[in-house]
Amino acid sequence: MAAAILISGTTLAGGLLTNTNSNIAFNRNFARDGIIGIDGVYSNPAGVAFMPNGFHLSFNVQNVYQTRTIESGMTVPALQGTPFAHPFSFNGGDENGVKKFKGEATVPILPSIQAALNYDKWGFQAGFSLIGGGGKCTFGKGLGSFERTIAMIPALLYQTNQTYLSQYGLDLGLGSATPGYSVDSYIKGQQYIFGFQLGATYKVNEHLAAYAGMRFNYIYNKYLGSITDISANIGGNNERLYDYFSTRANEALTAATVYEAQAAATADEAAKAQLAQAAALYAKMGQTLDATKNSFSDKHLDCTQNGWGITPIIGLDYKAGRLNVGARLEFTNHLNIENDTKRDDTGLFAHGVNTPNDIPGIVTLGAQYEILPTLRVMGSYHYFFDKNAEMADGKQKKLSGNTQEFLAGVEWDITKDLLVSVGGQRTSYGLGDGGYLNDMSFVTSSYSLGFGAKFKIAKNASINVAYFFTDYENFDKEYDSAVSLAGQNIPTHNTDRFTRTNKVFGAGIDIDF
Repeated sequence: MAAAILISGTTLAGGLLTNTNSNIAFNRNFARDGIIGIDGVYSNPAGVAFMPNGFHLSFNVQNVYQTRTIESGMTVPALQGTPFAHPFSFNGGDENGVKKFKGEATVPILPSIQAALNYDKWGFQAGFSLIGGGGKCTFGKGLGSFERTIAMIPALLYQTNQTYLSQYGLDLGLGSATPGYSVDSYIKGQQYIFGFQLGATYKVNEHLAAYAGMRFNYIYNKYLGSITDISANIGGNNERLYDYFSTRANEALTAATVYEAQAAATADEAAKAQLAQAAALYAKMGQTLDATKNSFSDKHLDCTQNGWGITPIIGLDYKAGRLNVGARLEFTNHLNIENDTKRDDTGLFAHGVNTPNDIPGIVTLGAQYEILPTLRVMGSYHYFFDKNAEMADGKQKKLSGNTQEFLAGVEWDITKDLLVSVGGQRTSYGLGDGGYLNDMSFVTSSYSLGFGAKFKIAKNASINVAYFFTDYENFDKEYDSAVSLAGQNIPTHNTDRFTRTNKVFGAGIDIDF
């Protein structure tokens, strides 16, 4: 009865592990890769060189709310025509054996800071943001991957009872006219990838600037989970299986002892043989039940993971009249995370084990064109090197291609003190047949829309406010597997439908000194 307790961190807008919403200006207009502004410390660092001389600072706070929903189905072809063909229907699933599992992820405060100091030709930058993760995701009722084996318990009990009836003439009382099961399952995951970025710009001339820098990434993950109180309907009563099998094992072993004593006390050889046979049968039954109870014991997980690495970054910006073009390349950061495990009843998170957890590289290209002195349009393109980012068990090989994002936006200066903007983003993942996805870690392609405003509150200070939401597509996955049942591998046909929601509100302040 193995269960994998692992939940990925909160991935916001961006690649499989990458948050690109490092500034409120991005939330109101996603196409920031060709702009000139303080938020360019992340999106277009070379373009920051064309900001005025002096010190520029941006501080931002975002509030993020996400849901993740998986509709998991399970069919047992060999049991078609019986009540056990759609096991999830015994515990909250519909008549077709499809059950919904929902997780909620919240990030009450997602901070970021960008700073730049410009001289005539040289400039120096620093930034901090959560490049990946940043929140907690909780599945209060577990996941389908937890339940698929547990859901087979009613069929297991029925078949075991039938086996003993046919082979030994014993009714163990494991059957039920109203088969069902229940389990308390809980998973809570956190993931934080803290990014500390340092770099410098050089203004080659009035049109061209270059950037070189690096980002120090520190990963902190924490996983808490439990599977407890596995129960099933036996003889019309809901029984906690660990306690039930423990009691039945003791009863069988006691019966074996009684039969052994009776066999020793009788002189009738035929009766002695029958009593000895009964003693052996009940002893075997007791041993089997005693071993079986451990399958239903409570399981817990408490594991923390840590790791760090450095991402080199280079960039160029070209400025000519009303047009500005920026490009940035972040190299893939190869790193491992190490388990610091306090408890692991699953056997999946051994203490001290290192797991690949690369942060994928990214290349971006963006442009901004000034239609009017008060009106600007922008466009960007992102390409993530996901297939080059090594993951546990070579999971990245199951992707059919790398992530691509297409972004567009427009800004309008209504007055000299008020700017409004809107932007859109299309994120397309190379998910192939879905082999990369599972209910513990998944993404789906999406569309995002953001809008907001910038208010000038002083000669050298402005406030940014913005809201964006993401509309995720459904992704349907079908696959076959097998569940070990009464010494047999029972083939099952499984389905998963993945989708998510994402809503982000943020505010920030930009100050020039």
